[in-house]
Amino acid sequence: MFGFLKRKKAPAAPVDPLATFDRLIEDLERQAAEVRKSAATLLALKGELSRAAARYTARLGDIAGRRQTAHDRGDAKGVGVLERDRVQTERLLESTRESLRRAERDSELLLGAAGELGERVADLRIERESASARMAAGGVVTEALREQVERFDRVMALEAARDEVEKAHALADIYREEQQPHAAPERVK
Repeated sequence: MFGFLKRKKAPAAPVDPLATFDRLIEDLERQAAEVRKSAATLLALKGELSRAAARYTARLGDIAGRRQTAHDRGDAKGVGVLERDRVQTERLLESTRESLRRAERDSELLLGAAGELGERVADLRIERESASARMAAGGVVTEALREQVERFDRVMALEAARDEVEKAHALADIYREEQQPHAAPERVK
């Protein structure tokens, strides 16, 4: 409605291609660092789970020995308690082994992802250097061609001026023909 009240948007700053490369490289490096950190956490967890599995396996051996002793003594109540302990420890061992398998798969996946991210960063760094060199060479070529472009612009301006002169002459010819008295047509008697 009121055009003068609208604020004009500031023109967008030109995007520096090298800055775009730098931002992407930084983002990928941060992502790779997070992935490596997560992989390290899983590797530490694998160590804890391996130790827990070893403890549960040792506990099962101990429970089996104590259960046999209770059985040999005819202690039915002790055998029942030790049987419950064995079942509970086997469940803990199986759960620990499953967690260990999952931690191994996930850590392998994360280490692979970290490796791929590292390769992408390296490739982008090479590509950035190549782009930087091409841009520098392009700047030199652009500067060298600038004078040729200016000459071409002058030639085009000259051609446009010639066209305008030709148009002016043609228009003058048209007016001149209209201004000349035409011979009156002869009357037939």
